Amino acid sequence: MLDLRLYMLQRLSALVMAPFVLVHIGVIIYAIDGGLSAAEILGRTQGSLGWFLFYGTFVLAAGLHGAIGLRVILHEWAGLRGAALSVVSWGIGTCLIALGGRAVFAVTWWAV
Repeated sequence: MLDLRLYMLQRLSALVMAPFVLVHIGVIIYAIDGGLSAAEILGRTQGSLGWFLFYGTFVLAAGLHGAIGLRVILHEWAGLRGAALSVVSWGIGTCLIALGGRAVFAVTWWAV
């Protein structure tokens, strides 16, 4: 039953991520075409609750999605099972979310 729940959670995280990826790519294209510098981009994102929520949600969805995908890879390729599989895969997912969260925090809340 756990595998079915994780499968469904990974599919749900993919559904959540799809529009975020499209917006993120659009923002990148806009920044490149507009010739924005890093300072100009940070000037627009610093202190923005909207960008914090946008990228924070994106990071959570990506971290969950990645952790579940890595769990399958670790099971099939490394032969991990049981508690070891859970600890390693969720540890990696936690690290991904923590690192992504730190980046989101740096871009949206820290002063330059």
